[in-house]
Amino acid sequence: MDSQQKRKPNAREIAARIRDEIAAGTFGPGDRLPGGRAYAKKLGVSLMTVQNAYTQLREEGLVEGVSGSGTYVRDTAPGEPGPREAAQRLTDLQAEVARISTELAGLVERVHQLEAAVGPREGETGA
Repeated sequence: MDSQQKRKPNAREIAARIRDEIAAGTFGPGDRLPGGRAYAKKLGVSLMTVQNAYTQLREEGLVEGVSGSGTYVRDTAPGEPGPREAAQRLTDLQAEVARISTELAGLVERVHQLEAAVGPREGETGA
């Protein structure tokens, strides 16, 4: 028996999973997302975690809640990008932000190295 427990996903990870499923066409316009309680049980997380993930997707404009019925993938107006395209754009944007963050961290490190090589400038203290 495996003594290590599998890590439970957080709301952001659940939202990303559903966003990917929307981008892949697993869920299309008008499709109902899994019920919160059943999905929470399946994932081994709290209902609140799933609700937070659905809230994030709602704030992104990918889904909408229908009181007493569930959460559905939004059906868009003519000329508006569909949920599949919007989900793919969000996924692409997240990847680009991660790439830029990594590049920025590298630049910060290079600046620190250059500052260390040059030494303190006139009038500066060693902080």
